Amino acid sequence: MRTALVIGTGLIGTSAALALVQRGVTVHLADHDPEQARTAAALGAGTDEAPEGPVDLAVVAAPPAHVAGVLADAMRRGVARGYVDVASVKGGPRRELEALGLDLSAYIGTHPMSGREKSGPLAATADLFEGRPWVLTPTRDTDTEVLNLALELVSHCRAVPVVMDADAHDRAVALVSHMPHLVSSMVAARLEHAEEAAVRLCGQGIRDVTRIAASDPRMWIDILSANPGPVADLLSDVAADLGETVEALRALQSSDEAKRRAGTAGIEDVLRRGNAGQVRVPGKHGSAPRVYETVAVLIDDQPGQLARIFADAGRAGVNIEDVRIEHATGQQAGLVQLMVEPKAAPVLKEALRERGWALRQ
Repeated sequence: MRTALVIGTGLIGTSAALALVQRGVTVHLADHDPEQARTAAALGAGTDEAPEGPVDLAVVAAPPAHVAGVLADAMRRGVARGYVDVASVKGGPRRELEALGLDLSAYIGTHPMSGREKSGPLAATADLFEGRPWVLTPTRDTDTEVLNLALELVSHCRAVPVVMDADAHDRAVALVSHMPHLVSSMVAARLEHAEEAAVRLCGQGIRDVTRIAASDPRMWIDILSANPGPVADLLSDVAADLGETVEALRALQSSDEAKRRAGTAGIEDVLRRGNAGQVRVPGKHGSAPRVYETVAVLIDDQPGQLARIFADAGRAGVNIEDVRIEHATGQQAGLVQLMVEPKAAPVLKEALRERGWALRQ
């Protein structure tokens, strides 16, 4: 691939463009908002000047509701040898293109499984997709050259290609992305009118659950409007679990011992099923999840503290597998949780104590 046209210069489009530019591809940028395309160009994502002729690959990064229209227009104008989109739903856009009577041999639907709570070109980074799955949904009609161009795009973005059927993809993202986002928003909505004294007690758990609720509602309306059926089916199942859990909790208030036992069994069932599902979430680099030991370190909220901890861990020969930070309420301090291999934990604890760090047991 020598040339590309990215249509849609939001977070995903601009990030892909930045990655392609780094790999020596000449990238042209287009957007329904010319100012946004100029912003992406100023960030080094390419040029907002139109290409003089057909490019090798057109990457459509429009919202799901507009993908088919943008693709149809580009294909009719013959702007590229191959066409991909990066929308988060795949079945609907393809069916819309088929209904328009377009030759889809030059098209393949794709979806990079990466993103941020922030949107727009200013949130874009060239490494946004690094190590992340990038779904490809070819059909028997897909031209081999177009599939190879899509694979080259994924390679340039340092992502991991995953081939799926379009409708299977849509059911999968409903489960792992779209439904969880709505659940996160519902939990976060409980905080809107909560008493200030209660909100001040928020810890890392509520931050974890509500983090993705900070995303742009307009973007998510577009996404959910393109995949409503599978998401509704999953939420129906969640609603059934919620109903049973509410009944179990009510039973725990009963003076009847048998009802309390039934309530306890109901709560235990949902918690154990949660355990069973959580362990299936892939671990580091997409590998099987592993159990790490946590070394908790108290730090002041001052510049350079994290760098010192990581440097001290490096001098001890310990690799930090993951890290979390919990900020203390009302204090300029926090708790850094370092996840390491169990056999490395005693080594790290001893090294950090020797260097004056306060550890929490």
